[in-house]
Amino acid sequence: MDKQNPIHNFDKNLDENPLDEILFLAKKICPSFDLGLIRDIHDDISSFYSGAYPDFQKNTLPYHNLRHSQMVVLASARLFHGLHCNNACTKISPETLFKGLLAAYFHDTGMLLQRSDSAHSDKEYMANHEARSIQFLNDYVAQKGFGEDVSRDCAIIINYTDLESDPATFNYHTHEIQIAGQVIGSADLLAQMADRYYLECLPLLFNEQESGGINQHNSALELMEHTTNFYYNVVLKRLTNTFSNTSHAMQSHYRERYKIDRNLYLEKIDKNILYLKKIISKCDDDIDCLAQYLKRIPPS
Repeated sequence: MDKQNPIHNFDKNLDENPLDEILFLAKKICPSFDLGLIRDIHDDISSFYSGAYPDFQKNTLPYHNLRHSQMVVLASARLFHGLHCNNACTKISPETLFKGLLAAYFHDTGMLLQRSDSAHSDKEYMANHEARSIQFLNDYVAQKGFGEDVSRDCAIIINYTDLESDPATFNYHTHEIQIAGQVIGSADLLAQMADRYYLECLPLLFNEQESGGINQHNSALELMEHTTNFYYNVVLKRLTNTFSNTSHAMQSHYRERYKIDRNLYLEKIDKNILYLKKIISKCDDDIDCLAQYLKRIPPS
């Protein structure tokens, strides 16, 4: 990996299978970590989404897809690494790292259709999908024999990704699981909004939400117009307050990994928001005009 060009590598890792980087960081954080477990989970989740796993149909969601899940796991590994490098008091145990990454892989699986499902579309499971994700994770943990504590703690961690949730109301969990929840909750937001295809993906997100019956906007254009407010009034508050600024650990990750003292995720988000504001002001209510400025084709 070219350490002289971290911005290039940032985009490259967002576009390609990030397993090698996830494993590299896991080993840096916990030298005794069993990397084989993550390889197996990574492959199994890929099979879930492709329809190759016996119990699941192929995913058809264009926004909440395998790539999104993998990018959240990558961002989670980076945040864990940043915490590990940043503060000697934040010791990440192999058990906590495993639970955090497992929860990250499973956090959106609740939108997938099982082969026995009567639902016609995975969009029907968007609302409250976290509970279904936890159910699938519990089944997987039992099948693999990981232990009841893994199911219990991963359920807590997945609930941190629910934008409507208040972790203060969750069942008691240890400080380490709180940190893991803050990491995965932060990673879910950062990975989406820092994506170089984020703006092109917003119409796809609108279509998913509309089909899933959870849409709060009248059009894809309206969702795009409200994205800036969503970032400043919802996302930043959650990153800062609910997740205790855990996202700042990304800067420590890049400082250690690439010798550059910057938070590339937040920089990319700021660029996305500034560009979105610019083209919204230019195009007013013309969705066709927006298409002239948003020409990247998101990977499937």
